[in-house]
Amino acid sequence: MDNAHLPLDRDAAFGELTPTGKLRVGIISAPAPSVLFAMRDGEEVRGVTVDLAETLASQLGASLDIIVFMNSGACTEALEKGAIDVTFMPVDEERRKRVAFGPAYYVLESTYLVTGVSGIRTLTDVDREGIRVVGIANTTTIRASTRSLTKTVPTAQESIAVAVDLLLTGQAEALALSRDAFHTLLPSFPDARVLDGGFQQTGIAIAVAKAKPAALAFVTGFMNEAKASGLVRRALDSAGFAHEPVAPLSS
Repeated sequence: MDNAHLPLDRDAAFGELTPTGKLRVGIISAPAPSVLFAMRDGEEVRGVTVDLAETLASQLGASLDIIVFMNSGACTEALEKGAIDVTFMPVDEERRKRVAFGPAYYVLESTYLVTGVSGIRTLTDVDREGIRVVGIANTTTIRASTRSLTKTVPTAQESIAVAVDLLLTGQAEALALSRDAFHTLLPSFPDARVLDGGFQQTGIAIAVAKAKPAALAFVTGFMNEAKASGLVRRALDSAGFAHEPVAPLSS
């Protein structure tokens, strides 16, 4: 059944989305914000997904419990095991086997940030023996990078902070990540460049556990309305991503 036509039962949705009495939302954090990544500010977490989570909890009439993860792979595992109730993450076929996706709020392009000393200027230049590529463990981006490369293999890191440090200390030449994330990371790399083109395009979507049809119907309706009403646009603008487009309503 198409997600857009799932029947909505609010009481059932509340039960499926708040089994502990709170809406537990998984948020992925990073040293710099992106359309997906939030940032810690002391005890506070700020970002696009936090804004969306707060509105979802309000519409559901539930208190919000934000649980922070270092990468989307850990967030996927937590959702699958029932440790969180909803999250936002890039879509790929591996994840579709494990969680249920609602609509996307943004379409990302995965590419590489490369150091100035590497001499890399194109995607083809990355795929050379001896080029050290890093990505984030258990993410759709590192899986797509691995599929696209033939002469080198990306190494998985547990967090963006660790991957960034490897580039800063000369232990890697290229970082595989979504293009929007590099917008705020670039100030840390004065001589680096973001390569033109990409090796993957996919949506960042709202997700719930499988076998929760009422929960899926509720978050599907929520995200469609969030895009139509301008909520997603305002969240992107507030986080500093006024130049990034909202995913089409059909996504």
